Amino acid sequence: MHDGWLGGSGTRAFAELIRARRSVRDFLPDPVPPDLLDAVLADASWAPSWSNTQPYRVAVASGTLKDRLEAALCERFDAATKAKQGGMLGKLRLLVTRKGLPDGDYPTTFDYPEDLLPRRRATGFGLYELLGIARSDAAARNRQLRRNFEFFGAPTAMFIFVHEGLREFSVLDAGVFLQTLMLSAHARGLATCAEGALATWAGPVRELFDVPPHQKLICGVSIGYASPHPVNRYNPGRGNPRELLIAPRAIAEAAVPTGARRPP
Repeated sequence: MHDGWLGGSGTRAFAELIRARRSVRDFLPDPVPPDLLDAVLADASWAPSWSNTQPYRVAVASGTLKDRLEAALCERFDAATKAKQGGMLGKLRLLVTRKGLPDGDYPTTFDYPEDLLPRRRATGFGLYELLGIARSDAAARNRQLRRNFEFFGAPTAMFIFVHEGLREFSVLDAGVFLQTLMLSAHARGLATCAEGALATWAGPVRELFDVPPHQKLICGVSIGYASPHPVNRYNPGRGNPRELLIAPRAIAEAAVPTGARRPP
């Protein structure tokens, strides 16, 4: 029996690391040391990518820069929420003024495929139940949604961009990079939350960072130290890994011509 490159105990430790990481939704305000962020990014840079092109870029915001981004994103979220609450007139005003209208490179709101809805709903219901937010409490739900754009209190926010020239493979590579980054952060005592919602408005990020025009915002990541808030213990679990497997097609006996030799 082979223990692999890490050895028996190392392999078990890696499996535990993967299972222990959580999407943290409440952070301490303590700043992350720059050398620690550099170490996490250095680990993530070793993620495999298409022909080793590393077709992604990262904008990192801490301190005053992070505060400016948070204010700009929350302003847009508040404007969009107010427009939705204003009915048809509010939505028309949103279209005319464009204040709060999403300007992201990829849409972040869409109908989920029917087969993916059960797990999405179970995760959302479980989280809101833990937070004590009733389905009918629109104000509380909006406050929790707004926390996305406050980076859940994290001292640092990262924004992940992908090269449009490599099409969907750029997004694939960015996912591998992101997983490597989050596991490295967790191994080093940091907490993370990958946020698709942070791709809703790309304008504020482009205003503060010199983003190449061919790089498109795909998601953000909040990073810092987890607080003791109960929300950080939330674990939606995972399904049986065998459910991920695609079954092979059955080959009917009738497909083999009569008298033909079957392979040994």
